[in-house]
Amino acid sequence: MILFQEAAGPAVRAGEFDLGGRRVAVRAFAYSPDVGPPLFRFDPFERRLVTRPPWGSVFAGPPSRRRWAAALARPTPGPALVAGGPAGEAVRGAYRAAVEGALDSGRGVYLLDPPAAALGPPEFLPGVLRTALGPPPAVALFSWSPHGGCPARELRAASLLGLPAGVVWPVIPGWTAEPAFRAPFLAEAAAAGASFALALPPAADALFRRAAVEARTLVEPPAAEAFFDTMHHSGWEQTLPLALGEARQAARGAGLAPLPPRPAAPAEPRTNALAASRLEEAACDAPDEHRAARLQAAVRWIDVCGRDLAAVLREGNFGKAFPLGPELAREAEAALREALA
Repeated sequence: MILFQEAAGPAVRAGEFDLGGRRVAVRAFAYSPDVGPPLFRFDPFERRLVTRPPWGSVFAGPPSRRRWAAALARPTPGPALVAGGPAGEAVRGAYRAAVEGALDSGRGVYLLDPPAAALGPPEFLPGVLRTALGPPPAVALFSWSPHGGCPARELRAASLLGLPAGVVWPVIPGWTAEPAFRAPFLAEAAAAGASFALALPPAADALFRRAAVEARTLVEPPAAEAFFDTMHHSGWEQTLPLALGEARQAARGAGLAPLPPRPAAPAEPRTNALAASRLEEAACDAPDEHRAARLQAAVRWIDVCGRDLAAVLREGNFGKAFPLGPELAREAEAALREALA
């Protein structure tokens, strides 16, 4: 049994969170803790398989978009991610209120595993559908579960509403990194209306190894022994970058983008949002962590600057306003000009 209790207020966590290269400035938890089936789920921030208790007490956030908007307006500007959506959403409405509040606060929003009750009727999010100009205000991400494979039904429901949607999955050597898994998984996602497939490297630590072996043993017992050897007795961490590159190339081959689109609230300057998106993509392709970190710093500055940078660029003052050095200023200016084109 899942027992719902009213939370004292919106559960919000601010920080610099990485979603496979996309910046997330704040996370909102409509319901916490995460309770109910399936037993394992993939957490794209922890990058591990998380065990979910089958029952327990869950704190439901307020069903008021105004309260969520006030809580989400305080942290550093940038996209938000809303998570936590058990079966109680049809009665509680906290997930939907959190998404609406995120948009009201001036943020684009990622929806992680949104419950069906939060996605309809279509008019629940003003301006949520992709317009001809600019990025979408909201993007749905559905995480892979070892119990169910591709979340085709959820993808189809989101895409039928016009919501950009895709899958996020861990590249696990000896399991999901193999062509025998990824080819049908990506094909099914594409057929269900996905537009992207975000492949992430799992955390290479003892907690991940133990949970991965437990999950594989539960869902596919004949493969358990060989998988145990892969996780504990092979150097799979060294081959992970290659496996990740192959997974992203396989996504492109299936007609799926390797990154989700970056969402932007309707009031966010279009040029700023598109330039930040291009810099994030450049950071993903950067040859080393230092360069990637500098590009992400430029993204963060664009998010917090509070000005329409297209006007600054037209005035010829971008180099004076940008605080991170002339070399990075040239790259940021190039991204802005590309966004204006």
